[in-house]
Amino acid sequence: MRLRYDEETERFRAEAAAWLDANAPTAADMTERPRSSGHLPGWARRWQRAQFDAGWLVPGWPPELGGRNATPVQTMVYFEELARRLVVRSWNIQGPTIFAPSVVDHGTPEQRERWALPVLKGDRTACLGMSEPGAGSDLAGLSTRAELLDDHFVVNGQKVWTSGAHDADFCICFVRTDPHAPKHRGISVLLVDMDTPGIEARPLAALVDREHPDFNEVFFTDVVVPRENLLGGLHDGWRIANGSLAHERGMLWVWESARLDQSIDAVRARATADGIGRDPALRDAVATACVDSLALKCRGYRGFAKFARGHDAPEHLLLKLFGSEANQRLFLETAEALGLDALDTAASLRTGRDDADCPWILRYLGSFGLTIAGGTSEIQRNIVAERVLGLPRR
Repeated sequence: MRLRYDEETERFRAEAAAWLDANAPTAADMTERPRSSGHLPGWARRWQRAQFDAGWLVPGWPPELGGRNATPVQTMVYFEELARRLVVRSWNIQGPTIFAPSVVDHGTPEQRERWALPVLKGDRTACLGMSEPGAGSDLAGLSTRAELLDDHFVVNGQKVWTSGAHDADFCICFVRTDPHAPKHRGISVLLVDMDTPGIEARPLAALVDREHPDFNEVFFTDVVVPRENLLGGLHDGWRIANGSLAHERGMLWVWESARLDQSIDAVRARATADGIGRDPALRDAVATACVDSLALKCRGYRGFAKFARGHDAPEHLLLKLFGSEANQRLFLETAEALGLDALDTAASLRTGRDDADCPWILRYLGSFGLTIAGGTSEIQRNIVAERVLGLPRR
């Protein structure tokens, strides 16, 4: 079994690493904090555009879409280098990872030009109109209606947990266009300008950062959307939805792996500094996290090897669930070991990340967002049960 990349791939890695070291934003560059995942300050727009122009934003795509026709293995290597540095491609993460790929995969040339390219270049930002109050992460249970009238749709309904909606320019909105069809059918996808009359985004106060809310509830009241904004075919939304979320889940594990390794290093440093390293529960938690990290990598690379050969990779359905919950367990055990110090900002370890001064208890509370992104843990378990284990739906 060969557990290393070939020389050509390592040369590609060296090129990617050198470019990142020369161009990735530093703490000094980040002069303004993004208000939300739908807001890109000037430095963040410049960083994303630099990647696009140099072919590093989506390496596997052609140059006109921000890539360099890299192989899947080369693309994975680039993601490894990003994750190793804890550098994100875009602070509007849902734009290049879900919105733009969905438009590129299913849209017309005109839609690519109008909707995908501005988001890829960092000129515009996007949000995802998926979850609803009565359905949560169960997309098939959505009830937002879009009635087709001649050359336009009229949209009415509500979305929730819509990240960055109050700052985003565009929305990829999943709507029910045939209310009489079975649950997984009769769904369509519309590309919506967030400035359209009848759209109201209401930010939801965040538990861990009330000054920078990201989640929103979004209300659509008689919103008129041109028929030309229909993505894919009418009533074809379920197929597009599965592709959209696959784009997200297929990458999240790389970041989760890097995040877990960074968390382990932070806990070790904190335990050494405060003398709590002898706490049996914390020692056990760190050891478990180290094993989890190795398991996450092994399972991730095994799934990626299948994907690179053109085969289905059910492993990717497990990785996001496993990685997010492994981080959450480690944060909880560390907070419990620290006791009251877990509430103290000044006592928190500097890690060089945005949450460097974040109390450990808030890291734990914030980790629940990780178990929601890309589909809640509950939905992920249902998907694994049905698609991997072949269990019947109840």
